[in-house]
Amino acid sequence: MTWKTLDDMDLNGKRVLTRVDINVPMKDGVITDATRIERIVPTIKDILANGGSPILLAHFGRPKGQVVPEMSLAPLVPALTDAFGSEVTFIERPSRDAIDALPANAVVLVENTRFSAMEEKNDPQMAAFLATLGDVYCNDAFSAAHRAHASTEGVARLLPNCAGRLMQAELEALEAALGTPKRPVVAVVGGAKVSTKLELLGNLVGKVDTLVIGGGMANTFLAAQGIDVGKSLAEHDMTDTAVEIMAKAKTTGCDIILPVDVVVAREFKAGADNQTVAADACPADAMILDAGPKTVALVEAALSNAKTLVWNGPMGAFEINPFDAATNAAAKAAARCTNDGTLISVAGGGDTVAALNKAGVAEQFTYISSAGGAFLEWMEGKTLPGVAALEG
Repeated sequence: MTWKTLDDMDLNGKRVLTRVDINVPMKDGVITDATRIERIVPTIKDILANGGSPILLAHFGRPKGQVVPEMSLAPLVPALTDAFGSEVTFIERPSRDAIDALPANAVVLVENTRFSAMEEKNDPQMAAFLATLGDVYCNDAFSAAHRAHASTEGVARLLPNCAGRLMQAELEALEAALGTPKRPVVAVVGGAKVSTKLELLGNLVGKVDTLVIGGGMANTFLAAQGIDVGKSLAEHDMTDTAVEIMAKAKTTGCDIILPVDVVVAREFKAGADNQTVAADACPADAMILDAGPKTVALVEAALSNAKTLVWNGPMGAFEINPFDAATNAAAKAAARCTNDGTLISVAGGGDTVAALNKAGVAEQFTYISSAGGAFLEWMEGKTLPGVAALEG
């Protein structure tokens, strides 16, 4: 990786155009989860400590190139001011003159970049305009790095650039997980459908030593082996693809762990009557909702031997008891190995973070990615435009 960090830049007296992700959930004008704001604090404080003035670029919601008052960034100013410990000046129509009229250490928040249709088109005219607002460009929004937008890719190529602290942490964690990882590497991939993670699975079987497949997609792989999965969620039209992935894994020497026992029920609800059966013994009128204890034991054994773990997706219907058992047990095993210092554990994706939080182990993982789509595309082996622009 050839990107620079804040440590490589001279920020003294500079206006630092800083792309952040503060697209926080709100209800009735109140922020319900300030995690994204909290995670950019180190970058803002470091810029200020080094004599720079952060000019924040961000989006909020999906205004689709229109000015939508309810999606203005103005209501976030009080929360940002509290988080940074510095007053934040909101500018609806930015200009360099307006910015330079402010104190040298001012923190500025520019209105929602997506209010302009030129943003998502990565219009060179908008990128050039944004470049006039700063002397240095800092990208601290890995979660938007898979978008080639004017504020994430276009402007990065017009100014001296670097990664912010959150972006730096994400890239270093991902490099440690799949770039130049310590082996053996285990990947846990779960979720409902093979079709949504086809490229991911295809990439991983060429990079990891063991691939654990869970959730609804495991049912598709079982069906591909001729196993009757009853009324389980499965993509029967994807069984040929599943066979191809298993064949590729044999070629690359990747060991695939599929459920050997499963928890089945006749209805999908919390506390439903259930039983644990062999993976090939699902009753015709039942559905597979979780992996069983023998499968968990296989996963735990793989983790105890691993040096690196990448996790994306739950192993079962983790939202409801008792079908969260496999996900919880595997997550706790990963946390134990991480705490013991034998495992580097990196996880990402909305359901994954929710599942690890539910298991009470998220804080024990080496790194939890705050990005959804960007994390998934990185795992698929795709080039992220926002990162490529930093590598110049």
